[in-house]
Amino acid sequence: MTNTTPAEADLSRARSRSVTGRLLAQELRLVSRDPFTLIFAVGFPVLCMLTLGGVFGTEPAHGFPINPAHYYIASYFTVMIGAVGFVMLPLHIASYRERGVLRRFTAAGFSRWSFLCAQSWLGLISIAVAGAVLLLVAAPVYGVPPVQDPLRAGAGIIVASIAFVSIGVLLGTLLPTARAAQAVGLLLYFPSFLLGVGGPPTSVMPPVLRAIAENQPLALANQAIRDPWLGLGDGTGPLLIVAAIAVVATALATPRSRL
Repeated sequence: MTNTTPAEADLSRARSRSVTGRLLAQELRLVSRDPFTLIFAVGFPVLCMLTLGGVFGTEPAHGFPINPAHYYIASYFTVMIGAVGFVMLPLHIASYRERGVLRRFTAAGFSRWSFLCAQSWLGLISIAVAGAVLLLVAAPVYGVPPVQDPLRAGAGIIVASIAFVSIGVLLGTLLPTARAAQAVGLLLYFPSFLLGVGGPPTSVMPPVLRAIAENQPLALANQAIRDPWLGLGDGTGPLLIVAAIAVVATALATPRSRL
């Protein structure tokens, strides 16, 4: 058994960071050229936000407690988080596994840690870029709603992003093919999108459907972000639940990165 000196451990960590950085740069270039990713993670939520904001106008009505356009701007920020975690990352990672890319990484001396760390950063950067695009598009059309509680809203965005990126990494390492990842991801994504986040306010739903809609993970993430953002509540309860989801998803995804 060999003992590693502190200098050797520092050198190993530096090399790992360097590899992760190179992989991340390459992944960002690949994703930027992928029309499916750009349309699904960015274009689709932006288009829906613009459409629904125009349909319901800017006056509180039809079950909306505030300006409907602002309601959907905050909600569709969460839609982008779900798109990255449920669809983009699982599909991307599973396609690599299916094509044997991960085996080639291992054969070339890259650690799975480096690859999956790069994928996690890819997910977080994608969320940040998609969210910025949504706000830039919304600003001249409906105006960006002022953030009523920046600390809690920011915590909601960070925790929800970590939670769903971890879920995406976990799904990508579990599902055997890109087709399976796409099917499972869409099956998880669209009910959450239509019921709990991107659809009508849950206040107009029947009690049973409302209970289902409000307690889905993506809906809880939405409450943790939207409520303190728009002043509809402090979002503390949903934030704690999403934080627990983040811890569990990260704990489950971490061993998979050693495979």
